[in-house]
Amino acid sequence: MQGLVTFVLAIISAMLVDNVVLSRFYGICPFLGVSKKTKSAIGMGVAVIFVIVLATIICWPLYQLLKLAHVEFLDTVAYILVIASLVQLVGLFIKKYSPTLYANLGIYLPLITTNCAVLGVAQGNTDQGYDFLTSLANGIGTSVGFFLIIVVFSCIRTRLESANTPKAFKGLPIALITAAIMAMAFMGLQGLFVQG
Repeated sequence: MQGLVTFVLAIISAMLVDNVVLSRFYGICPFLGVSKKTKSAIGMGVAVIFVIVLATIICWPLYQLLKLAHVEFLDTVAYILVIASLVQLVGLFIKKYSPTLYANLGIYLPLITTNCAVLGVAQGNTDQGYDFLTSLANGIGTSVGFFLIIVVFSCIRTRLESANTPKAFKGLPIALITAAIMAMAFMGLQGLFVQG
């Protein structure tokens, strides 16, 4: 029971308290680029969940093999290859089953390969020395947190399109201000998880 509670708390912590977009500014390119439409944001969020969770499941044992072979310095290259392969699979799946979403995601779908949120989770798990379950919890929490933030941000941006915003702040400036306010709001959650 203690392990399950720890697992769930690790997910919640990665999702809300240490949200990669708002606390580390990972994945800002798709966050700003795809969040203009809610449907595209949902599609990107689901794709990122799929890639991060599968990359976590594959990269943790891969790193253990690299350590056994004493070539752990190749971890980043190996992670990029795994992530690029997963993104190709996601791209083929979306193109076949939702061509409209594939067109809406545009260049941002292949950019998941170099999305620092995806690579940051895989690299962070090994750098922190997490075991498999903690790595998995971090991957799930980070990806769901990315999904949550990009969808909420897209809903806000949709509302801002019809708002009476001063001309100088229309578009990206008001989006950046909104993202900053969201980041400050999520910083308030940092006091919730006290080490005990």
